[in-house]
Amino acid sequence: MSEQQEQAAPDAVMTRIGQVVMLHHAGDREEARHRFLQLWAEIGEDGDPLHRCTLAHYMADAQDDPCDELAWDLRALGAAEELSDDRLAAHEGALAVRALYPSLHLNLAADYVKLGRSDAARTHLRRARGAADALADDPYGEGVRAAIGRMELRLGDGGSPGGSAWGPPRQRP
Repeated sequence: MSEQQEQAAPDAVMTRIGQVVMLHHAGDREEARHRFLQLWAEIGEDGDPLHRCTLAHYMADAQDDPCDELAWDLRALGAAEELSDDRLAAHEGALAVRALYPSLHLNLAADYVKLGRSDAARTHLRRARGAADALADDPYGEGVRAAIGRMELRLGDGGSPGGSAWGPPRQRP
């Protein structure tokens, strides 16, 4: 396979994943799940970690059962652990590997909250918070940090180990 064909194949898979994400966001969860499963069968358990991470991340969001959502989020984290920055750099517009972890751990924290497992949720919330320094000061990073803050409030977690929670600076009277 030529170098040009090798570079086009990952983009084609990511494009297909994106198309299914749009279907899901349009409200057709069942069809999205069906198409995600078809893609998962094509990619395979040992396929490209970027494809598996991305697909599992979005497949988790298409689940109705919290246990199934957790299983897909765990697959996404496992695939992320196999990724290299070089592989991500080959995909246009991709983040650094370490910038994926805050969101992946936050998703796991949310899964564990749904399952009533607050200790596991707090563990993943701490991991999300600890990895958040990798986030850029852009809308994505701000959104993930805000979601971490909301999860801290939900779990009654006081924020960072120093005791200060994230958020805007306090207004002085």
